[in-house]
Amino acid sequence: MKIALLSDIHSNVYALDAIIKDVKKHGVDLMVNLGDILYGPIAPKATYELLMAHEFVTICGNQDRQIFQADQEEIEANPTMQFILADLDTQALDWMKALPFDKQLTGEVYLCHGTPNDDLIYLLEDVQQGYAMLRSDEEIVNLLNGQQSSLICCGHTHTPRSVSLSTGQLVVNPGSVGLQAYTDDEPLPHSMQNFTHHASYSIVESSGSQWSVNNIKVPYDYQLAINESKKRNRSDWVHFLSTGRCL
Repeated sequence: MKIALLSDIHSNVYALDAIIKDVKKHGVDLMVNLGDILYGPIAPKATYELLMAHEFVTICGNQDRQIFQADQEEIEANPTMQFILADLDTQALDWMKALPFDKQLTGEVYLCHGTPNDDLIYLLEDVQQGYAMLRSDEEIVNLLNGQQSSLICCGHTHTPRSVSLSTGQLVVNPGSVGLQAYTDDEPLPHSMQNFTHHASYSIVESSGSQWSVNNIKVPYDYQLAINESKKRNRSDWVHFLSTGRCL
């Protein structure tokens, strides 16, 4: 089995389009979308429409929930959320609401956004120092909470990484399609950055009882995404998109 893993598109239709075109060169059996799909100041509706034009196995991310669970107070305080909700139609919102939290893709392949129990927790990274550091083997195994699939696919941190565990399992995060850096205040202030504007995804392929992983960086016209972010007054996203850095 050969699977293309995508995650954290964040409304960046330009990056998504470039990655889909690249995926088609590799003859994959399946494309998987690990969540955080339409939240962002770029092109939520166009991103949704592009996804609908292709076959993806898709799960929900924390910021997908944030869109359809937002109350009036949250909407009024967040101009980006106002833009997203104005841009999306009912069909797109209903689609997001129907997405599963996680998915047992096969007996050997499991999909989640954050961890098997919580889409807000980073599975592989600890950010207590304000930046991403790899968790210990024991911490990761504990966060898997008994999930025993040989291949665990996760997203959420925007950080491409593959980690072999003492259990014999492999955890793969393909990084982010659409946003290569960001800052967050939860669970405490921290920055995630990949130091490039290239879109990221991974291809995993089974070979007997082993999995090979190829993380791929794809160039795209990121200036188009920057232009849309400028229209929404998101200077932070302009910097993240153009540099892959937080500072």
